[in-house]
Amino acid sequence: MTIMKTVILMVLSQIASGSVNIFYKVAVADGMKVQIMVFYRLFFATAFMVPLAFIIERKRRPRLTWTILLQGVINGLLGAALGSNLYAESLIFTTATFSSAMSNLTPAVTLILAVLIGMEKLDIYRLAGQAKLFGTLLGIGGALILNLYKGMKIQLPSMNIHLLHTTNDTATTAQHAAYNDIWGSILAFLSCASYASWLIFQGRMRQRYPMYSNTALMCFCGAIQAGIYAFIRERDLSAWKLGCNIRLFTPAYSGIVSSGLGVTVVAWCTKQKGPLYVSSFYPLTLIFVAIVGTIVLPEDLHLGSLIGSVFIVIGLYVMLWGTAKENTVAAAEALKHNDNGVIEIISYAGINQATAAVVPEFKTDDIIIPTSTAAHQEP
Repeated sequence: MTIMKTVILMVLSQIASGSVNIFYKVAVADGMKVQIMVFYRLFFATAFMVPLAFIIERKRRPRLTWTILLQGVINGLLGAALGSNLYAESLIFTTATFSSAMSNLTPAVTLILAVLIGMEKLDIYRLAGQAKLFGTLLGIGGALILNLYKGMKIQLPSMNIHLLHTTNDTATTAQHAAYNDIWGSILAFLSCASYASWLIFQGRMRQRYPMYSNTALMCFCGAIQAGIYAFIRERDLSAWKLGCNIRLFTPAYSGIVSSGLGVTVVAWCTKQKGPLYVSSFYPLTLIFVAIVGTIVLPEDLHLGSLIGSVFIVIGLYVMLWGTAKENTVAAAEALKHNDNGVIEIISYAGINQATAAVVPEFKTDDIIIPTSTAAHQEP
């Protein structure tokens, strides 16, 4: 019964995450500035997470120190304000499918950064290390295909529902298409790098502060930073007004449902089945966005996008398999040197964690997996 619950909840969480991409596009087409939208999203996420953290963790939350506050500010920048703005900006220049596919590169970028700074070792002489390397290369290859090859257009059944306001100026569209793709790709990759840096840094934060309080502090700090940036970019107060329309629904939905409830659902599923199990559902967001975006938005799905996305998804699963294999071996070796059978494994890259199934005593209470998009999926 628990397995069925985790499957249903993870599928729903990925649909909710993918829906954010669609609503972002519609809100931007309605004239809402992405910087303001990101601020309101983090505002609603903070309003949801702060009471939740206060209720659930009121008895085990340590005192808020200057060190924890500084870490919260850094987490808020990397995992919320900066990452969310970069991703939202990339949606303007590319399709929702393209941005969703690029977000699945976050684990590969995380691994690369972790290896470069010495927080993780890549043993290419073992099968697990080879799988992680091969999965990373597949993901990068898929991203290159996404950017360099379009191919034939793939026709999907249309419901004649076009949520975006578009013009028929095809000449202008063609003239700026190459620039948009390049700039959108750069922004999407920088978003992955921001979330990857957050995954590496927040591993240390989790050791000091419990999960829900950690997330609430990150959203609060990120909302302040995003608000300052949005005010610098847009000082016309009329642009900040929210009515009973898509401009209110999008940040409220993305903040409460995706960032708020999504974090809670993914945390519970992670506790039940482990982080690798949860990560295996992330490509569902891409599939959902590709289908829905093509049907209800005037976005074309090309063969290159399909091939590139498949490469990225396969690379992700190969990486997850290599990580699971590596963790199994590491846990077995550690148990040989521990009479009590207790092992402590700290995740530096956000993807290299043992599961409770491997080591029964390993606690997953304070594990948090990004729910954005994006595999990343953004918080």
